[in-house]
Amino acid sequence: MSRIGNKLIQIPEKVNVFISGHQIKIEGPKGSLSREIHPSITVKKDALGISVSCNDNNSEWHSTSSLHGLSRTLIHNMVTGVTSGFMKELLITGVGYRAEAKGRELHMTLGYSHPIVFQLPIDVTAITDSSRTSIKLESINKEILGETAAKIRSLRPPEPYRGKGIRYSDEIIKRKEGKSAGK
Repeated sequence: MSRIGNKLIQIPEKVNVFISGHQIKIEGPKGSLSREIHPSITVKKDALGISVSCNDNNSEWHSTSSLHGLSRTLIHNMVTGVTSGFMKELLITGVGYRAEAKGRELHMTLGYSHPIVFQLPIDVTAITDSSRTSIKLESINKEILGETAAKIRSLRPPEPYRGKGIRYSDEIIKRKEGKSAGK
């Protein structure tokens, strides 16, 4: 059995949880999220919080038990998202590399022959600082936020010699030494 899956999910005051069949919808101050849960997972709401359990009667017990902890974590991320939201920060390093948020688009100059216009998903907002070398992405959906940050990073991943490119704020780039002069 999953240890994480057995933990109870606390429901904050301003959060409403609706469970109908295998569909769960969570509404909070920042918005609402919904998700369909695997049929072999049972989700129950009571006065203490939300509990997630797996049906051991299934012949595919190994796949069910692996989904137990995952389902609990996904529901917990939904509750956290509608109450406080999630944020990822990307840093841009390089001469002339910059980004600017304009509505639902992110305009970036990353050393290519053309500027890159990245269309943001509906749930994600981007904020750039005054030096235009930092991008803060915010969303209530942790999955979409992570995918968006990864796509932006993949436009110019950091290179190991000078560290130029787009990296996460907590990412450490292992630097390599360049060519050394001949003897």
